[in-house]
Amino acid sequence: MAVTRILVVDDFLPWHRLVRAMLAAKKDLEIVAVAVDGLEAVQKADQFQPDLILLDIGLPTLNGIEAAYRIRKLSPKSKILFVSQEFSVEIVEEAFRLGASGYLLKLDAVRELFLAVNAVLRGEQFVGSRLGPHLITRADGEHPTHRFRYHQASPLSLQKTEDKRVHEVASYRDDSSFVDGFSRFIETAVKKGNPAIAIVTEAHRNSILRQLQAWNGNVAIGMQDGLCISVDVDDALSTLMVNDWPDATRLFQWAGNLIRKAASAATRQFPRVAICGECAPMLWAQGKSDAAIQLERLWDTIAGSHDVDILCGYSFAALRQSENSHIFNRIRVVHSAVHSL
Repeated sequence: MAVTRILVVDDFLPWHRLVRAMLAAKKDLEIVAVAVDGLEAVQKADQFQPDLILLDIGLPTLNGIEAAYRIRKLSPKSKILFVSQEFSVEIVEEAFRLGASGYLLKLDAVRELFLAVNAVLRGEQFVGSRLGPHLITRADGEHPTHRFRYHQASPLSLQKTEDKRVHEVASYRDDSSFVDGFSRFIETAVKKGNPAIAIVTEAHRNSILRQLQAWNGNVAIGMQDGLCISVDVDDALSTLMVNDWPDATRLFQWAGNLIRKAASAATRQFPRVAICGECAPMLWAQGKSDAAIQLERLWDTIAGSHDVDILCGYSFAALRQSENSHIFNRIRVVHSAVHSL
């Protein structure tokens, strides 16, 4: 089996960890080196001659565009896939003029990274789904600067992915509505013969159990007999966090084991595990909004790659305060649906 050798270039170390965790699932992809600035990227591209380079734009010492220009001369066989937060059409067009094989927004990397990598390795040009319409408009205008022939994730293929991915967020007006919402989520799953996982505080766990006992004794028994697994949110965060930041490798391993354990207790042949939790909301409440958003992105990866339904519960009051500064939009975009209850 041929292995694709990859150089990852980005000055945000948690991004390195996320990409490493995602690529680790593919045996034919190997990260041979990482770089944190443009000059180091040029040096390592020359040294390792990688098959593929995942390259950011906003780099110290030397930006990604200039780095790509130099890399093209030193490692001409390396394919370059830009993965960046930069949304400027001019920058994207310049990237392709320099010989890039693809351009993907970090915002969409969880859903589209493998699509992009596969397309680039097939010799196609790839443009992320959010960028394609803008580039098409410019290419069809009076003064086109560059005409693209590229593979783009179509609306149909994206819709199929979103249909499978159930990663919802709900904002609850008070503690009572939180318990009610999570209890109904668990009850719906267990009634269908699906297992459920609740990652909550001890107080919420006890309240949910009492609620389920009042509604449906059989569901409560199922919760106690293993069809519903309860995990303390503080214990979960102590396992998943490293230096106040979610560790992707730990999360994927921990969540995978938990999902498999829950599925083994299911009463149906092909169960879909329901997961409700307040890990990211707990980080948010502690003022660690960036860590909370990163954790939501990692859970979104799990939602897209496992047969699970995920519900995250936030305090309505906390989110309402955040909306004034548009921070809550960062939460919205990594969920398939948003509810206020």
